[in-house]
Amino acid sequence: MVDVTGHLGMALVFAAPAWLIWGRRVALAFVAFTLGTAMLPDVDLVLQQYLPITHHGVTHSLLFVLLVSILVGVVAAKWLTAWLNDHRWIRSTEITAETVFVFATGGLILGGVSHLFADILSAPDIAPPIKPFWPIYPEPIIVDVIYYDSPLWNFGLLAVAVGLHLVLARRERYPLETRYRIGTRTDPDERQYSATSEE
Repeated sequence: MVDVTGHLGMALVFAAPAWLIWGRRVALAFVAFTLGTAMLPDVDLVLQQYLPITHHGVTHSLLFVLLVSILVGVVAAKWLTAWLNDHRWIRSTEITAETVFVFATGGLILGGVSHLFADILSAPDIAPPIKPFWPIYPEPIIVDVIYYDSPLWNFGLLAVAVGLHLVLARRERYPLETRYRIGTRTDPDERQYSATSEE
């Protein structure tokens, strides 16, 4: 496993496509949300105080990440859509429940999968290897190229990821026109998207 810095760097790499789907404000919110979920699989460190589970066990599987992501996405779509549309500080066009679901589920999946990917690349030096495809394939998968206390990997990955986001954030145009795009009333490019998408 990498340290927290490395996990955040990997989450930034996985969240980079947000700049191609949403405008700057929403992409920034998505990236922040993905960063906040990057440590999701390590919830086992808290749960093991109450449940008979081990670190790098079931919470470090794609099954766990997908189930939690979909559950949170459904709850967010049901309970947050009206709230997001009522709050004027967001200054957006109408946000659909489908968009809220994609935003929440996508952020959780990317954060969780980025964590699993970083752990696969990591040497099992202070924790056992993970079994990301459990229960379908219950064997551990290890690539063993990163060590937990390697500042070069951890801070290097974070620096490269931040650089990638700075480059993408400066883009003037967004190539993807998707139905999940949230247009804001303050950005002319996004207002234009909203107007054309309603036609």
